[in-house]
Amino acid sequence: MKLNKKTLFQIHSWIGIKLSILFFIVCFSGTLATLSNEMDWLFYPGLRAEGKGERASYNALVQAVQKEFPKGSLTYWVMADESYLNDIAYVELDGQRHYVFVDPMKGEVTGSTTVTFQRFFRDFHYYLFMPFYQIGYFLVLIFAFFLLISMTTPLIFYKKWWTKLFELKTGKGNLVLFRSLHRLVGLWAVPFALLISITGIWYFVERTNLGDVSDISNPIAPKVKEKEHQLSDSVSFTYQYDYDKAVNLAKQEIPGLRIGGIVPSDDLTDPIYLRGKSHVPLVRKRANRVYVDPVSHEVVGVQKAEEIPTIMYLNDIADPLHFGSWGGLTTKILWFLGGLVISSLVLTGIWIALKRQAKKIKENEIKVLGVWKYLNWVTSLIVFGFMYFFMISRYGASFNSLVLVTSILGLLAVLAWYVFDYRLKKL
Repeated sequence: MKLNKKTLFQIHSWIGIKLSILFFIVCFSGTLATLSNEMDWLFYPGLRAEGKGERASYNALVQAVQKEFPKGSLTYWVMADESYLNDIAYVELDGQRHYVFVDPMKGEVTGSTTVTFQRFFRDFHYYLFMPFYQIGYFLVLIFAFFLLISMTTPLIFYKKWWTKLFELKTGKGNLVLFRSLHRLVGLWAVPFALLISITGIWYFVERTNLGDVSDISNPIAPKVKEKEHQLSDSVSFTYQYDYDKAVNLAKQEIPGLRIGGIVPSDDLTDPIYLRGKSHVPLVRKRANRVYVDPVSHEVVGVQKAEEIPTIMYLNDIADPLHFGSWGGLTTKILWFLGGLVISSLVLTGIWIALKRQAKKIKENEIKVLGVWKYLNWVTSLIVFGFMYFFMISRYGASFNSLVLVTSILGLLAVLAWYVFDYRLKKL
């Protein structure tokens, strides 16, 4: 088959129309994920940082968490890069994860929840809540290729596309206006879409371990020999480690290290894993790693961002570039707006196609479209069904939360019907 301009246009249209609903879900969930921490800030008062001055002792902060959850186990502790966010301690209790907000200046627990917007939208965007994670992961990752194709084909089938960067046709009806606007916005969005699609394809390469990318980028943590200790079995080991000492050792190994996360372990053969930011730009926190023996407090492993191999460096800049977190709130807002643009292109593409069909369409094309429409809706219903399952079983969402989510989804469904069915027929 010769890939002429007409064929490329058909490929572009096929992706945007046949896969439209799933395409929108993937793009829009990623868009919301960029500002999910800020949504948590708005929704959970306990996450809002109010303290000033020096950080409290790490051990004192852990003791504050233990006081609130004495029978729990600390599985992860994240220190936000944003000054307006408190620390979050992940505590497992009776099979349920609790996100515990800790004011690092005041040294006190300020609240907790079983689900955050950050975790919800990241899980949604990562694997669509599919129970078999790999299916969900690859379903999302495939759309990175579709996005790349969708955003590059117009550069070929639009004749002299650079002359259309400032062209908007008005006064010739809604269809012409929306087609022109779709093309104009799409051309300007190409650089951003390329970045998102390329980083998405990198995730695919990592997930499939092509060229041993995953093995190189995710080295196995060192093990330590279990030693005699004075830690009590009555409470979780994770509450008893000397985190202040571990942090000081990490900062000695990597001067200028800003601790961004601590991963303790219930198993004394696993070290305390500390990670954070240094002077190396763009990379995520895990580019710097320090492993400390939880009993002897010996450093058993160090990874410095300035010394990591190229493949690992590329892997560690993928997240900041994909979600826009590399430049703080400013870039996150820009990435959020960019995500809205891509999501809107999917919607306007659907509208244009439906408007064309409303004017004139062949019977056999209606049947083909109908099959894909039902496939989109059935897959979407499955995704949302698993979403409810995860909200109840994993996140322990309250009845009020479920009602709120259902109300929002219902509102969106009514709005979609009004715009893409009822209103479209009136135009």
